Amino acid sequence: MNVADEVFELFARQGAAAYYGEAVSITEHALQTAFFAQAEAAPPALVVAALLHDIGHFVQDAPVDIADWIADARHEEVGGLWLAERFAPQISEPVRLHVPAKRYLCATDPAYLALLSPASVHTLALQGGPMSEREVALFEAESFHRQAVRVRRWDDRGKIPGLATPALADYRAMIDMAARRAPP
Repeated sequence: MNVADEVFELFARQGAAAYYGEAVSITEHALQTAFFAQAEAAPPALVVAALLHDIGHFVQDAPVDIADWIADARHEEVGGLWLAERFAPQISEPVRLHVPAKRYLCATDPAYLALLSPASVHTLALQGGPMSEREVALFEAESFHRQAVRVRRWDDRGKIPGLATPALADYRAMIDMAARRAPP
């Protein structure tokens, strides 16, 4: 099974579920996030990162109802590790950093918090709330922090019921091109 097959199998098994307190499915959210990345002419690796930013939810167990979340699932770390085994850091690192990017934006952009959905505000509290000054400096020292902020902003927009986007199958070639190749 190649990487694209693995990704498509995960989406087939779990992607139809509601996206944790939002009015879209997990697949719709992923496709919308990638759609917004493409609309801003993001490089292919960042489009793949946008598409797969929540893959950590697929490879670990988390309560289906956002109201049942009493601790942070750390899906960004789980997903970042899973992706690092299959893709270059240009994909895995923005995914690993997309939750810290939310905390960063809450600390550095006074208007950002008002843009978050109620579910995202709920998870923000579990994720540690806005960053401290020290955390902001550490985040800004991360090599892929700017890319993570871009993924985060697309993530926040990707919650529109009924938005027409390309299908998951339309990303197969991009995933195939980005995937690490196993040594012969």
